[in-house]
Amino acid sequence: MVSLDEAVTARMESHGTRFEVLVDPDLALALKNGDEVDYDELLAIDKIFKDASRGDEASDEMMKEVFDTTNPQEITDTIIKEGDIQLTSEQRKRIQEQKKKKVINRIARNAVNPQQNDAPHPPNRIEKSMEEAGVRIDPFVSVSEQVEEALDAIRPIIPIKFKQKKFAVLIPGEYSGPAYGQMQSFGKIVDEEWQEDGSWIGVIKCPGGIKKELENLVAEITEGKGEVKAYGD
Repeated sequence: MVSLDEAVTARMESHGTRFEVLVDPDLALALKNGDEVDYDELLAIDKIFKDASRGDEASDEMMKEVFDTTNPQEITDTIIKEGDIQLTSEQRKRIQEQKKKKVINRIARNAVNPQQNDAPHPPNRIEKSMEEAGVRIDPFVSVSEQVEEALDAIRPIIPIKFKQKKFAVLIPGEYSGPAYGQMQSFGKIVDEEWQEDGSWIGVIKCPGGIKKELENLVAEITEGKGEVKAYGD
């Protein structure tokens, strides 16, 4: 449960009455963006207020009239989704920075440079392009939606597109057993072959920008004895 000191107010008005709840700002934004959250962690206090700063609670009669229930979780859900979340300037800035990093990382993982043989774009290049394009991060809009907007904004600045690529991976026999599950988790295995010495050779399809991440993973789990090569187009 978020502490009262760290909680922010989510608010909506209906039937001439204000309804407020004290909530965790990050979880409230997640709920507003459609994610499922733990209400025990979301709410600082399990009550609905007319004025949270004064501790004035909403009456059961008004809650039933407006929300058709007195259940705090159901009412909180409505307030957050249909009302406003009151962030402090510090909270807004922190959330914007967190979302900016997520937007940059998602673009870097999925995008390639079509003018340089589909090489990945480093995150700092994407960040600079976003700054040049004047991309503004909204703390109330989902990362997925802002990735699309950022991508549209930076396309005139750098050659970039999202692309799935295939990589051929060799895992020597002494590492192939434990490594196989990690390869399955990393991407889609579209072809594979087990060698007589127990080595595994597979073709993995995954976002084009994460070749380096795959190389690092293979190097780590094989003590530098595995191989990763671009495969096909």
